[in-house]
Amino acid sequence: MKPIMRNNGLTLVLLGMFLFSLAGMALTGLASHNEELIQHGQRALPFGAYLTSGPFLSALFENWESEFLQMATYVVLTAMLFQRGSAESRDPDAPGRENDDLPWRARNPKLAWLYEHSLGLALAVLFIASFALHWWFSAIAANQEAEVHGRELKTMLGYLADSQLWFESFQNWQSEFLSTAVLVVLSIFLRQRGSPESKPVAADHSETGA
Repeated sequence: MKPIMRNNGLTLVLLGMFLFSLAGMALTGLASHNEELIQHGQRALPFGAYLTSGPFLSALFENWESEFLQMATYVVLTAMLFQRGSAESRDPDAPGRENDDLPWRARNPKLAWLYEHSLGLALAVLFIASFALHWWFSAIAANQEAEVHGRELKTMLGYLADSQLWFESFQNWQSEFLSTAVLVVLSIFLRQRGSPESKPVAADHSETGA
C-alpha cells in the first residue's frame, strides 16, 4: 500500500480534493437552487434531479472548459515561446531537450507527429468537449429560467450567439490566463523548495527552466 501512495500520491490527493470540491459544489448548489425555486413558488428539486439539471451541469462544464483551455494553451505556448528566467519556460539560448526525438520518426512521420503533439491535442479535445457540454446545459438552464419568467425559449443554435453563454466562458478564461501568466512571472523571482514547478532555491533569477 505504501509504494502505491508514494508513487501516486500527487494524483490521489488531487482526485480526493476534486471529489470533495465536487460534493461541496453539488450540495451548496442544490441549496441555492432550491431557495430560488421556492421564492418563485415552485417545488424544490431532490438531490438526484439537481445533479442532472441544466444549472448544475452548465456550471460544472463551464469550469472544466476553462481549465482544459488553460492547460491546452499553456502546453502549446510553452513549446513555442520563452520567458527568460522563468521555471515554466525552456531556456531561449538552449531550447533543445534530451530524448525529444523519436527514433522511429522517419519510418512513420504522421504517427510520430500525432504522438509528439498528443498532450496538447488531448487537452484541446477535452476543452472542445467541455465547451460543447457547457453550451448544451447552459441553454437548457437558460430556457428553464425563461419558462419560469414567461420569456421566449431559444434553440440550441440560437443560444450559441447568446451573450450569457460567452459571458460565462470569458469570465473564467480571463482568470485562467491571468493565473498562468502570474505563475510564469513569479517563478522567476520566488521559490518553492522541492517543487518541480520551481527553480532550485539557490538558482539565480536569470536562470531559465526548473
